[in-house]
Amino acid sequence: MTVPTIKPAGDPRTLKILVYEDLHVGMRETLMKTVMETDVVGFARLSGDDNPIHLCDVYAARSRFGERIAHGLYTASLISAVLGTRLPGPGAVYRSQTLNFHAPVKIGDVVTVSVDVVELVPEGRKVRLACEARVDGRLVLDGEAVVSVPGRATTPVGPA
Repeated sequence: MTVPTIKPAGDPRTLKILVYEDLHVGMRETLMKTVMETDVVGFARLSGDDNPIHLCDVYAARSRFGERIAHGLYTASLISAVLGTRLPGPGAVYRSQTLNFHAPVKIGDVVTVSVDVVELVPEGRKVRLACEARVDGRLVLDGEAVVSVPGRATTPVGPA
């Protein structure tokens, strides 16, 4: 049996790689993503969460939301996308994440996720980041992440 090769969404050589020494309080990165039905169905398959509020139009129409909504953790996963690819970026390792859900995200919504560096902790090269997600300017999720980031001396050398 052959194991399929997973190809990165982009060329890793084009990613901006930041090390702990490059970071400062106040740095910010943002990601915008339109939530597609395929995202919700794919997340349900991946996570095993097949709650009909996410997958069934008839069920969701009778819910307090009136239509299908994205998984809360799907929205939260967009924070992970920012942390792993933009700020701090490749090499960042999650230590913790708090999440507060404020409103549903519906299929077709454009979610804007922002991550801000709020504290740098030299011991363990930890970075504390404020995280939020908004739809049409309305807060749908917020929280805080702590990640460890490689330092300049420990950053792996890229491909030759």
